Amino acid sequence: MNTIKNYSIYTAKSRLDKNISDATHTLTEISFIVLRLQLKSGIVGESYLLSFQYSPQAIAGALKDVGEMVLGEEVNNTVKVFDRINHANEYFGLEGINRWAQAAYNIAMWDAWCKTLGQPIWKVLGTYTTKIPIYGSGGWISYSVDELIAEVSDYKSRGFKAVKIKVGKPDWKEDLERLRLVREAVGNDVNIMMDANQGMDVASALALAKSAKELGIHWFEEPIDHSDFQGYQLLRNQAGISLAMGEREYSTLPLRELALRNALDIWQPDILRLGGVEAWRDSAALAKSFNIPVLPHYYKDYDIPLLCTIPNGAGAESFDWIDPLIDSPLKIENGLATPHDKAGWGFMFKDSALNEI
Repeated sequence: MNTIKNYSIYTAKSRLDKNISDATHTLTEISFIVLRLQLKSGIVGESYLLSFQYSPQAIAGALKDVGEMVLGEEVNNTVKVFDRINHANEYFGLEGINRWAQAAYNIAMWDAWCKTLGQPIWKVLGTYTTKIPIYGSGGWISYSVDELIAEVSDYKSRGFKAVKIKVGKPDWKEDLERLRLVREAVGNDVNIMMDANQGMDVASALALAKSAKELGIHWFEEPIDHSDFQGYQLLRNQAGISLAMGEREYSTLPLRELALRNALDIWQPDILRLGGVEAWRDSAALAKSFNIPVLPHYYKDYDIPLLCTIPNGAGAESFDWIDPLIDSPLKIENGLATPHDKAGWGFMFKDSALNEI
């Protein structure tokens, strides 16, 4: 009864009034791929991935390929299935779109398995806490100053204790001025973080980091290319600012390399790129061995429950994009998020928001 009977794939979109940009990408839509697995028992497990406008046919194709591999599998066999998919994907590589598809099935299997057990995932895995700090994200580089201030002020009014804004303008001094205006808008009781999305070189990132010290910037995310380990080491040693990265990684190798260089302060795993629940938790355990806190990338509705199961969770990132599309948005009060208390991940996309592929 707990075997996987079939799967279905959908698209969903969140409202976007105009294009938004960071230092390296312009986003023309906020779109998602949603996967549903149905068990012979009738239980449905669900997962989603953030796709934007990129490679929709390739993502759908990868999901369909993996789907044929999991039919008939016991839903609790998440580790066994992960290993089988690894073996099948090795020819074309274990990074990229194939990994996203692999993770989507892993996350949906966990949802269905925990629903079978009648428990939320954070209880099944073992609970450390049930309150997670969460910060308001956005601050797009394409925003006007008025739009930027309006967004961070809104986060503050909703009780968020930290906000993150994008940097990486052609002239870093413009970034510095925007940071100053944000500090004036939110005051000194709200932490400010900055994110360059790998869009700066070492020299400009170093100059911005040193100049922003007086503003009390909490940490600097992806200042430079994620593979420039020596650059991260230099920035951390010379700028004296906490560095965060991890969202682009498909394995824990970069975490290990940066930790050995004492070049990283915050690990930011992306559950879809890493491969799912076990891979996310493996990376958190490795980070803990180096006394590095975990503050994941984007997927708050997955990350909050998982952060509740580890001792080195530092917080989560919040966008509102899927909230209008799901039946049970996360509860956030006074800058703290509480995990869903329903079985599985605790939320589902509304049928009305979905279009089947």
